[in-house]
Amino acid sequence: MSSNTGPTVPVVHEVRPPGPGGGRLWAERGGTGSPVVLLHGAGMDSRLWDVVAPELARHHDVIRYDARGLGRSTAPEQPFSDVEDLRAVLDHFGLRRAALVGLSMGGETSLDFALAHPGRVAALGLVGASVSGHPWPQDPESVAYAAARRERDAAALAALELSVWASMGRAARGGELIEAMVVDNARRRIVSEAYLAHSPNHDAEAHLGDITAPTLVIHGDRDHPEIGAIAKRLIADIPGARGEMVPDADHYLPLRTPERLTELLLGHLSPYRIR
Repeated sequence: MSSNTGPTVPVVHEVRPPGPGGGRLWAERGGTGSPVVLLHGAGMDSRLWDVVAPELARHHDVIRYDARGLGRSTAPEQPFSDVEDLRAVLDHFGLRRAALVGLSMGGETSLDFALAHPGRVAALGLVGASVSGHPWPQDPESVAYAAARRERDAAALAALELSVWASMGRAARGGELIEAMVVDNARRRIVSEAYLAHSPNHDAEAHLGDITAPTLVIHGDRDHPEIGAIAKRLIADIPGARGEMVPDADHYLPLRTPERLTELLLGHLSPYRIR
């Protein structure tokens, strides 16, 4: 474990993503030690890590950023890749290698990046992660999501996000911030997802055996059942992966049970593991 006694004051940065379309990614860096990059999920922003990031920064150099078009990052004007944006973040901070901690879509991006750039990933923390190539069941929720996106109905999309993924409700811990993030980003999400481009080989699920980074898979016991199924697949197929199920947490685990998540991540991301 690092001998740091406390985090440095976080500093905000503007990261220029690749491509001729311009724009910027909002990023924040604080702490000292081995580098860790935090990636949030779809329809969220880096406020997801408000409680966890300062605690991790007591032991690590912590970077969190808002994905393209979400939070304080600017909207895309042309097709973009979350994987290439992550590479731009690492390059901006001069990081040859870092640990990646991603929730949901952020976990999916982390896995895709680890397959595309294995030498740049020191460790993976996958929290309620999705994985590219996974066939999601066509249940009524998925049909409703597709309809809300197609009709560009931000209010319907936000209501679905909160009912399906924040099932513990507004009264549970972190509920007010979760609701604010989801509502703030619903319309931005519709715009940014329309420009999101995937490579032809966007199928990490078929290549999990090629992951070389030490991997910890975490999910909440009250998350969507399909996230639990994906977690089992990740643990089974990624060499050496370990799994942890956290009680009393839905998909927004970093805001529901931040202390337990921080404890698990610090144990996994200790410097001797990610040098």
